[in-house]
Amino acid sequence: MPAIDFYQDAVDKALQSENGHLDLFLHFLLGLSLPSNQTICRGLLKWTGGSSKIDTETVQVNKKTIDYIKEKIRENASSEKCINLFPCLNEMNDPTLVQEIQSYLSSGNVSGAKLSPAHWSALAFVLLTSAEELGVFDLKQFSGSDEALLRLLPVVKASKTALLNKCSLSVTSCGALASALCSSSSSLIKLDLSDNDLQDSGVELLSTGLDNPLCKLETLRLSVCGVTEEACASLASALRSNHSHLRELDLSYNNPGVSGVKLLSAVLEDPVCQLEILKLWHCAITEEGFASLASAVKSTSSRMWLLDLNGNDPGESGVKLFSALLKGPQCRLAKLM
Repeated sequence: MPAIDFYQDAVDKALQSENGHLDLFLHFLLGLSLPSNQTICRGLLKWTGGSSKIDTETVQVNKKTIDYIKEKIRENASSEKCINLFPCLNEMNDPTLVQEIQSYLSSGNVSGAKLSPAHWSALAFVLLTSAEELGVFDLKQFSGSDEALLRLLPVVKASKTALLNKCSLSVTSCGALASALCSSSSSLIKLDLSDNDLQDSGVELLSTGLDNPLCKLETLRLSVCGVTEEACASLASALRSNHSHLRELDLSYNNPGVSGVKLLSAVLEDPVCQLEILKLWHCAITEEGFASLASAVKSTSSRMWLLDLNGNDPGESGVKLFSALLKGPQCRLAKLM
């Protein structure tokens, strides 16, 4: 088998590997292909022929291999696996893609730049291998769009806090995020999706991720996301799951309706529910909703210590209910807003 076919086949097999167990081997193999390393290993490998011929052929093969790797990065730009090809380019002394994206970063023009799919992958690689710990990732620093989120999803997964608010995200992003939440490699604890047009269908997709045993999410912010009673049913189901770690939920500036508030209230009384903070600013909650919430918070099973109901219409009866509740000895609420 010609050398170029051998290296290209190795790249293909690494990309096809489901668990990435061939990545390190590929880096090692491509490192050995360099003329400098082949000179060191020539005695062991028992090369034949003149050294100049070997070096010339090796340089040509390396160039073709580098071009092939870049081609695969362009073809697989939406796949997380292509990120693992960037160390191969570094191994072969060709960091051009990474250098190009680093120049964008240093100039501060990433958010306005027209990045190619390969450059998005390079950006993900640079962010993942940066010296700084991925504590908080703010998508708005780069670009607010579904495409940007999908390209940088590996970075989102590696971060503890993902700020994705006001990023023009849609249902498409919710499906990808649900998959990320179900990943064993995800580090996400806080997720802010406020001010995106997710609608019920998007939140329902997201709820499937919350219900997964691998999901570690503790804080979810969904204010101004077009949530109605339909999505509240999905969220309530996820919160009732034994697997949910969610402690804080922000549904402000949505329209859960009476039935949505009742669904959320009922789940607060479930001893399995871990929710401690619920924010429902300006959700058009009336006396009936206040009565349901008061009953839920009064339950001995409730873990709620902060309930934010600003901008709603409790009516006289709602005010009386919560006034009496706060005076009760069993009330755990530390803050009622």
